[in-house]
Parts: sequence; C-alpha cells; structure tokens
Amino acid sequence: MLKNLPSTPEALIAWTWAGIEPHYKDLDSRPLTAEEVVEWLTDWTRLGEKIEEMYSRLSVATSINTADKEADERMNKFLDGIFPNAMASEQKLKEELLASKLEPEGFEIPLRNMRAEAELFRESNLPLLSEERKLAIEYDKIYGAQTVNWEGEEITLTRLAMNFQQPDRDKREKAWHAKAKRQLDDVEAINDLWVKFMDVRAKIAKNAGKPSFREFTWTQKLRFDYTPADCKSFADAIEQVVVPAATRVYRKRKQALGLDTLRPWDLVDGWYARPTPAASAPTLKPFATMEELKRGASAIFHKVDTVLGGHFDSMVADGLTDLDNRKNKAPGAYCTSYTSLRKPFIFVNAVGIHDDVMTTLHESGHAFHVFETAKVPYIQQLAVPMEFAEVASMGMELLASPYLTEFYSESDMARARIEHLEGMLLFWPFMAVVDSFQQWVYENPKAGADPRLCDAKWGELWDRFIPGVDYSGMEQGKNTGWHRKLHIHQIPFYYVEYGLAQLGAVQIFGNARKNQAAAVAAYRKALSLGGMVTLPELFQAADAKFAFDAATLKTAVDLMENVVQELETRI
Repeated sequence: MLKNLPSTPEALIAWTWAGIEPHYKDLDSRPLTAEEVVEWLTDWTRLGEKIEEMYSRLSVATSINTADKEADERMNKFLDGIFPNAMASEQKLKEELLASKLEPEGFEIPLRNMRAEAELFRESNLPLLSEERKLAIEYDKIYGAQTVNWEGEEITLTRLAMNFQQPDRDKREKAWHAKAKRQLDDVEAINDLWVKFMDVRAKIAKNAGKPSFREFTWTQKLRFDYTPADCKSFADAIEQVVVPAATRVYRKRKQALGLDTLRPWDLVDGWYARPTPAASAPTLKPFATMEELKRGASAIFHKVDTVLGGHFDSMVADGLTDLDNRKNKAPGAYCTSYTSLRKPFIFVNAVGIHDDVMTTLHESGHAFHVFETAKVPYIQQLAVPMEFAEVASMGMELLASPYLTEFYSESDMARARIEHLEGMLLFWPFMAVVDSFQQWVYENPKAGADPRLCDAKWGELWDRFIPGVDYSGMEQGKNTGWHRKLHIHQIPFYYVEYGLAQLGAVQIFGNARKNQAAAVAAYRKALSLGGMVTLPELFQAADAKFAFDAATLKTAVDLMENVVQELETRI
C-alpha cells in the first residue's frame, strides 16, 4: 500500500515531482497478477486521485482570481514539472495493465478506453498539451480583465449584461454597444491566440498520426458511439425541427416587445439568441445575496429529492462553492471534482439574475454526479462520457424547475420556466452553430487558422440557424461571436454534448411529469454507474434514448411547446 500521500489541501498543492515519482516507481515495480491486481488498482486509484485533485485545486485558484500571480506560478510549475511526467507514468501503468491481459471485474469500459488512449499517446505531445493549457489560461486572462465604466462605476461585463433585461430599450442598446466595444478591443489579441491554438493542435494531431485534430479529439474524447457524420445529421435535424420552433419564439417575443425587428440588444445577453422579456414584464430578481441563492437552491433540491438536497447542503457547509461575480474572476461556470475526497466544487459568476439560479442548478447536477459515484471503486471507472455528464446537469435544471417558487411568485415562476424552456429551444440552433463551426475549422485547418475566414464562416452559420435577429451595422460583433464561446478555444469539440444531453434531459423531464419519484430514481441510478457502461446504456438507465434523429427531437420540441402553453395560462 502506498504511504505518505499528502493528507491536506496545503500539502497537496505543494507536492513536487520528487515526492510523486517514487509512488509511480513503486507501482511500476510490482508484479501484476490476478491475485495482486485489486490492491494494485486501489493504490493506482489513490495516487491518481491525488494528482487529479492537485490539478483541480490549482486550476480553481487561477480561476477564482486571474490576477493571482502566485496561483499562476504554481499552475505553471505543475504543467511544466508534474503534468508531463505524471502523464508519462500513467501511460506506463496503462500499458502494463493492458499487457497483463487481466480483465478485472467492472473494467470492460475502462480497458476499452485505455486501449484507445494507448493508441493515441505520444510522449512528444506532452509539452504541447501543456502549452495548450497555458494558452487556455491566457484566454481567461483576456476576458477576465474586461471591464467598462458604466454610470460612473467600473464593472465587469457580466454585471453590465444585467442591463439587457431592462425594459428601457435605449439603455439596453447603450449597454450592448459598451460591451461590444470592450470585447472588440481584444479582437486582435484573441485572433493571435487562436493562431497559436491551431498551430499547437495541428502538431498534436500530426505527432499522434491523425489526419486532423478532429480525429485526434474524437479518440481523445473516447467517442465510440457516434461520428462526425452523426453530428452533421443532428444539425440537419435541428434545422428541420427546431429552427421553425425557435422562429415562433422570436416572432412571439418580437410582438410582445412591440417591435418590427429584433436587434442584438433585444437579446438577454446581447450575443446569445434569447429574447429579453417584454417591456411590461419586470425583470426577474430572484435573490440579492449569495446566502439567499444558496438557501433557495437548497430548498428546491430537497423538494426534488431529499438525498440530493443533503448533497447540496454539505457542499455549502464544506465551503465547496464560489458563486459571486467579481473583478479578476474568470468568466463562466463549472463544477470540478476534488477526486481523492470524492467531493465537488462549484464555480459560478452570480449577479442576482435568473440565469444565475439556472446555472447553480446546472452545476449542482454535475456536483450530484460526483456524489453519486462516490462508491465507484477505481478512478478509471469515473470517466463519464460528457454527453451523459451534461444529462446530469441539464436534467437537474428541468427536474428542479417546478419548484422555482422558492425564488418567485407563482406568476413569476411560470414566466421563469417559460424563459428557460424557450431558451432551451433556442439553444439547439446555437449549439448547431458552434459544433458546425468546429467541424468546419478542423476539416479545413488552413482556412480554420485564418481568423478572418473564421469570422465569415461563423456569420454564415449564424444566419442559417438563427434567423430573425437584425445585425445590420453590427456585422463585426456577430461574425466574431466565436471569440466569446470559450469552449471553441479551451475545450475544442466540447459542445455537441450539450445538445445531445439536452435531448436526454427533456426525455427525463417528460418522465418526471408522469412519475417524478421514478424519474429521479432512474436519474440517480444512471449517475451512480459512472463510466462503467456505454453511452447508450447510460441513457437507457436514465430511461431515455441516445439519439440524433428528427423524430426524437420533434417529440421533445412538442413537449416543450406544450408545457410553455400550459405555463402561459398561469401568468
């Protein structure tokens, strides 16, 4: 059994390769037999959990304060001195297990994954993968530093975006231009970073013997159950089924706003295609403090399921949340795992709007996944396909939505749920833009490395999937929308997962409308499986279907539109 592993967060983030390497050597030196494999895997898990948690804690430190130079320095030391060495050592252990021909119980899927990873691994890629992570941190720095002077105060763009829910259209337009100008000031910086991303990724693919970075990523993301062609079929189905429904939403909101055309400042965040509420509808203000957000979320989760409510309460009690927005905090939201503890950490940029509530519900769904897999014995069995990981989060948004009265009146709750469901309908076309853009970029890497051609392709896809919003005179803002979708830069090809998962989540929601207890039980059962079964089997365990077709999509869209009609009678 491995001894002297770090036992506190402080000791963990101070760990050095000199302290880590002997543990890998110990594992590598042991004879691997059927009698010893359980203890060997247990020790490998304990070591791997520590390394994974070390990275998570260092990453959290860089995102909660992008101006923290010491946190940057610690992360860079990890990326330069520990990450490549640990990856190489992990690879040796994977190769040793594969060479042994042993097949431990419950290890069929992890072994399949290891074979793919072994085929992909190249030691020459380790410094390039480290460089790619450093570029991702640079991206965060650019956006984390963006502020504007608004009404005599320096504020973040996240806080500025609250003005897009103002009924005063002139104020919305002024805020949109202020945000756009500040973001467009960094166009060249993002373009320069993009060229570096593309160069590094081309080298990574070439080193791995892959014809393009897309093929590299498909293997890296362990996508065994669908292909790029399936993604294109999904985009076509979205164009056929969802775009007409989205157009109906735009038409309804345009009429509610009393407008002839929708302009970008008539969208909730000024870029993403979700219309702002009608002028007659007051802005939803669900909470004023982080304590109110936590208290309301806890009450909702207890109504969904008492065990899930308890999970959330323990996170709050253990300080495993960072919810408020502030200067020098990285943009976005995420949930990460402190793996050796088998506990999650949630990161949000809340400013008091409805989206903050939904983001907290979403990230808590990921957190519940961490809790539900706590009894999975080996770290290799925790590798959940992202297409299902997002079912955990999006499914929780929908399971929790009937209980939004913890934040709102009955009427405002109905309005919030309509906004959420219509936002989901409008998300599918947006997702199709993002995924189709990435398919094009890596199918055409020379053109994809040219930011100007990227602008043109993004604009073309936006017009195909998101008609109904007039960007006349604002074309640069529209066409550089790919700059502001961090997944494109930091986590390439990680976006179609959201669209596929949303389809699974809506199916779970439909089940819950018939029998909530049974739907939640199936949801939790599927979460508890971790990565021990295939992606279609995970969907099946949750009583849903993994699908790309127009028929399944239409059933989901019909359900969502019917629920919206029901809710409209309650306003």
